[in-house]
Amino acid sequence: MIDLFKYAARKGLFLFDPETAHGMSIAALKAGAVPACRVAPDPRLRQTVAGLDFINPIGMAAGYDKNAEVPEALLKIGFGFTEIGTVTPKAQPGNPRPRIFRLVEDEGVINRLGFNNEGHDAAFARLAIIRGNGMIGVNIGANKNSEDRIGDYVLGIRRFYSVARYFTANISSPNTPGLRDLQARESLAALLSAVLAARDAEAEKAGTKIPVFLKIAPDLTEEGMDDIAAEALSHALDGLIVSNTTLSREGLRDQHQAKETGGLSGKPLFDKSTAVLAKMRKRVGPALPIIGVGGVSSAETALEKIKAGADLVQLYSCMVYEGPGLPGTVVRGLSKLLDREQVKSVRDLRDTKTDYWAARNV
Repeated sequence: MIDLFKYAARKGLFLFDPETAHGMSIAALKAGAVPACRVAPDPRLRQTVAGLDFINPIGMAAGYDKNAEVPEALLKIGFGFTEIGTVTPKAQPGNPRPRIFRLVEDEGVINRLGFNNEGHDAAFARLAIIRGNGMIGVNIGANKNSEDRIGDYVLGIRRFYSVARYFTANISSPNTPGLRDLQARESLAALLSAVLAARDAEAEKAGTKIPVFLKIAPDLTEEGMDDIAAEALSHALDGLIVSNTTLSREGLRDQHQAKETGGLSGKPLFDKSTAVLAKMRKRVGPALPIIGVGGVSSAETALEKIKAGADLVQLYSCMVYEGPGLPGTVVRGLSKLLDREQVKSVRDLRDTKTDYWAARNV
């Protein structure tokens, strides 16, 4: 299926600009045109992370299903979980088009979307009518022109508390001016205090505590990683997501597209994001959950994230090149790799290469 998609994508979808092709893929999922994944459950892949039970460790990263249009369809094609958003309180158009660029030689993507989404109300209305028990997270952000960005995150917690299985506070997009400033220690402390206080207040009313993750950038100094780790631990955050897109253009073949502004994702992000993941694991210790993101294109790269320190793994951009069969292929491939490794659980391989990856320069 993947080989067929690759051929069709090069000859068909790639004739369209990337954002149009993205819309076409959403429409195909809505219409049921993407075959469901027939993967037998493997108990070795089941994970309990932040108190949540994941049938497998492979998730769809935020950014694909911004408006909660197809979360159930994504779960049917092999993902163990999916994350909608980033969603902001008010609808906003994002940055001018074109704003997504394929780097075909590198199998990478540059985007400068700028949190384009339909806002809280539209996403909530779609999530509220879902009757299943699928693992759907909600990635929350701040409006570009907000006068109270921390307040926007608090609004996200309150609005989606009844429909989210977990939250992700996204402070790592490079496409909203000043957003990454929230990663600075003083600002991060204020954000986490406000967001977790809102979560705790909602938990008291609902009788259920929803986990909150923090999504960080790969473009961090060692001191910046120290600060984030310290604040995550002192605020009893439920987990980290490492990482978002990078501003780096190091090692790219496509020097023409590389000149576009925005965040780079896909295969070129793998090494950098995996090194930052391992460095954060070393800083936060073994207990804090981490979701690894960036450049996952195969079962081997997914398992490498786990060996570097990830409990769960997300992917997105590599599906542009590998197609909708990728999550199923990765899940089946992980089972085969566990056969080879002769372990009873994928958890047994976590952290086995943390030192290796943490020693890499970023």
